[in-house]
Amino acid sequence: MNGIKLIIPITGGDTSIHPAHLIKDISKNKLVGARVVFINMPLRESAPPVVTPEGPLLLATNLVKNYGVYATIIDLNGYRIKDELARKRNLPNGRHLTYEESFELIQAHIKVHGTPDLVGFSGKITTLRWQENVAKIIRKILPEVFLVSGNGLATELKTGLFNYIPELDAVARSEGDDVIIKIVHDAMLIKKMGISSAVASGKLKPYYFGEIQGRHRFLYEGNRPLNLDSIPFADLELIRKDVLGNEILENYLASPIWGTAANNSSATPFTMDRSTSFVSSRGCPYACAFCYRGQQGERDYGVRSAQNIADQMKQHIEKYKVDFIGMPDDNFAVDYQRCKDLVPLLKPLKIRWGTLTRLDNAAGLRIKSGTESEYIFENPKRIDLMAEAGCVYIGVGAESASPRALTAMNKGGFILQNGLVDTKVDGKMYQFPRTMIEGIRNCNLAGIHINCTWIMAYPMETLEDLKISVAFIKWQEDFYASIGKPPESVNKRMFTATWYPGTTMQYQPKVERLLNEVFGITFDKVTREPICDENFHQYVLELDDATKLLHDPKTGQPLNFGEIPMDVFLRAREYVDKGETFKILEL
Repeated sequence: MNGIKLIIPITGGDTSIHPAHLIKDISKNKLVGARVVFINMPLRESAPPVVTPEGPLLLATNLVKNYGVYATIIDLNGYRIKDELARKRNLPNGRHLTYEESFELIQAHIKVHGTPDLVGFSGKITTLRWQENVAKIIRKILPEVFLVSGNGLATELKTGLFNYIPELDAVARSEGDDVIIKIVHDAMLIKKMGISSAVASGKLKPYYFGEIQGRHRFLYEGNRPLNLDSIPFADLELIRKDVLGNEILENYLASPIWGTAANNSSATPFTMDRSTSFVSSRGCPYACAFCYRGQQGERDYGVRSAQNIADQMKQHIEKYKVDFIGMPDDNFAVDYQRCKDLVPLLKPLKIRWGTLTRLDNAAGLRIKSGTESEYIFENPKRIDLMAEAGCVYIGVGAESASPRALTAMNKGGFILQNGLVDTKVDGKMYQFPRTMIEGIRNCNLAGIHINCTWIMAYPMETLEDLKISVAFIKWQEDFYASIGKPPESVNKRMFTATWYPGTTMQYQPKVERLLNEVFGITFDKVTREPICDENFHQYVLELDDATKLLHDPKTGQPLNFGEIPMDVFLRAREYVDKGETFKILEL
């Protein structure tokens, strides 16, 4: 911890001014010649890299194209090394670079591309351990460089991150497309004037935070760009090769984002040879309690136009010869009109594509006005429009089929609005949300393969609630079998509920109690934000794999937030891990 004793509160900065207005006076000539390096941190090691680091790519592309900045990217997630060490660790997709190898790569990159004025980290909260170590590497190589962390980790921890990475000069929360211009400007000003003079000048406002433990700190407040279509397409060539000649981009192009060969929860009956990905919308208007988007202020939903999406698809098809394009949005299908506008633009391209959305959007169902039991579908269904435009896959976060669990997740309002329907599975009657049933059926009628991801042991979930979800998975498998789809095309995996900072899941009494009893995490009585002490630090470090099951460090038992008895939960978890999920129905 480098001697830092102060517990800095998790706090917000000045959000009253949109960064787009602040950067109007920053002309291109003020930044020309600046050098920036973005470092993308590694994600789940057991999976191949399938989604290019769009955040750093968008920022770097904008800086290069519109401001004459020399921006480069070190994509630490792009490496999966297949060697004896990977074999010993049972990693068939290969391992990450070691810290020593990362040091050598960063050092070689700087030698080739020159000393940067700014180094920016990008990574989710699962990358804290990596960011801590890479920050030490950067300070060893570049003791005076302006160092900032952005993306999910910075957004969720804000100024609390200074406790764990004291080497940082700044954190930048929320979307960085505009505020990155101000950050580069400030880094250049500090280099020219010196930090004390730059602070005294007032030119570092409004994001200068103050001096903490002998270092001047900044909290940059990003925001959604006012016009998403104005952002230049991410230039994938920025990650074509590293300075050692390794083909980083090709790793992504050759790894299917979804499909049978992807080895993830997509569980599709098809695969692909070459694929790319980009995001077509930002944010999500819903407020699921386990999702950090609401706390980030990202419930505002913003979309790129249909024409903008079509133009980028054309570029990827022509340049990279892809046969599939993935758009891993938080929620693609919210905007009905955009789905409609995509048809004449994407249909001629004859490209298969997939995305993520919600089952209520897939259902397109509502109660007929003046009735309590008659239902009508939107006409035409947005699912049909998407299929006509080339969509062949949709992933949905169903999470649960139990009305009780869905309500606890703050997900029930839209999923349950069309009532429940009696459905027989293996001779037993269940009540499933009509929205979920019709969403699955609609997609299959349209020729779209749809699959669900699931959460078990969510707060308030009982064994009976879990059985409803498992029965729904069985219903989906039976339904697919009736139309000739194999059993393996249905996802039967389940994640165990985990609390992530920045989510309202902590407001469930059992969650807050267990976090305190098991991990020693405490929360501010006013803000309800976690206190950034060493207990919280150790907990966040445990979140280094989004699929990992957390354990009580004292007893070794898995963390169970639900109301399922521990012995039953352990058996259920074992069944899921062995691919025997349906045995849960026998418990």
